Amino acid sequence: MNPTDTDEHGTRIAPAEVSRGEAFRFWLKLGFISFGGPAGQIAVMHQELVERRRWISERRFLHALNYCMLLPGPEAQQLATYIGWLMHRSRGGIVAGGLFVLPSLFILIALSWVYVAFGNVPLVAGLFYGIKPAVTAIVAHAAWRIGGRTLKNGVLWAIAAAAFIAIFALNMPFPAIVAIAAAIGYAGGRIAPARFRVGGGHGATRTATGPALIDDDTPPPPHARFSASRLAGVAVAGALLWSVPMALLTLALGWSHPLTQMGWFFTKAALLTFGGAYAVLPYVYQGAVAHYGWLTPTQMIDGLALGETTPGPLIMVVAFVGFVGGYLSDEMRALFGPDIPFLAGAAAAALVTWFTFLPSFLFILAGGPLVESTHDDLKFTAPLTAITAAVVGVIVNLALFFGYHVFWPAGPGTAPDWIAAAMALAAALALFRLRVGVIPVIAASGLTGLLLRTLTT
Repeated sequence: MNPTDTDEHGTRIAPAEVSRGEAFRFWLKLGFISFGGPAGQIAVMHQELVERRRWISERRFLHALNYCMLLPGPEAQQLATYIGWLMHRSRGGIVAGGLFVLPSLFILIALSWVYVAFGNVPLVAGLFYGIKPAVTAIVAHAAWRIGGRTLKNGVLWAIAAAAFIAIFALNMPFPAIVAIAAAIGYAGGRIAPARFRVGGGHGATRTATGPALIDDDTPPPPHARFSASRLAGVAVAGALLWSVPMALLTLALGWSHPLTQMGWFFTKAALLTFGGAYAVLPYVYQGAVAHYGWLTPTQMIDGLALGETTPGPLIMVVAFVGFVGGYLSDEMRALFGPDIPFLAGAAAAALVTWFTFLPSFLFILAGGPLVESTHDDLKFTAPLTAITAAVVGVIVNLALFFGYHVFWPAGPGTAPDWIAAAMALAAALALFRLRVGVIPVIAASGLTGLLLRTLTT
């Protein structure tokens, strides 16, 4: 059924059941076009799944997003996993979340090999130069869109402003901001519940898009209902999927081997990624560069540039760290053979990706049924509403962070990069006024940056 189909009276009707094959094709496409960081990725999913295809309603989409924002790990990838799980059980969640990551992994392995083997990636540098200003505009646009859906009254605006001040001026850790916002939401839901109900804006969206396959009043499917035995099964499976590879690495290679240490280190990193990749990058930098010496500071910065210019979550920069660490390690070359360092790098990249993303799948498959039982429970939704309001302030801070480093790439006291500022302004105009999609903006900005770098060199 076409998403715009109507009945004989002209009333829009919900789309037909989505087959696993159709869902697979969409998630595969999303894995290749998910540029722009979590804000851009969530915007693409909202446009495709809520507005165009109507697989899920606005309210159910935001409810799932609020839960994913509570978790450590990449929230956009977890949101894809959640929606895939809700539609097609655990297999659907694994397919959706896996396809969100795999294209980026393969692309980063290829780009990392070019980087290490040839030492020069002018193509990526040019694309990166153009994409950075666009990402700044995309993050600002995401703050505007999420704020428009969430900040419905003065209390929520105050929470967003306080969160911005806390992270910008006081340098408060993101987990602390989340905890304080949740406490305010819980108390506010009991004292002034009307201030923490944000469903009022949903009616307009539903009128514009029509009913969804998973609508506001659609009951959770049988697999999405809480079961203690199912929760125990997911927990046991997750423990085995982590402990068996780690035990095999330790027994076969020893605890101090780079592959074993990468598995252990990136497991810890995965559990610290509250607030997105930028919150955990200092920890990754400290461990991978300063402690283990898997790569140099310059290589780490270049890896972040590669991560910015490829689809998928930004935390996929860990694949670059693993590849470079494996490619250049004498122990890894001895294991895989000195003549094929590419294999050593690819194996390390795949391993760190496994240990980084495994917790994200487990959080969704284990916690999803609990979340599905809380749609109308204000004790649960009020804290999440407050958290979403706080996240708006945090995203504004991220936009300013991007803007500062894009417009003054050489640091404070230097001349601004007016070309980058002009590209950011053009991207913002396209997003805010012309309503151009995220992907065309990213593509046009990247090509512009590549052209400018080509002309200047």
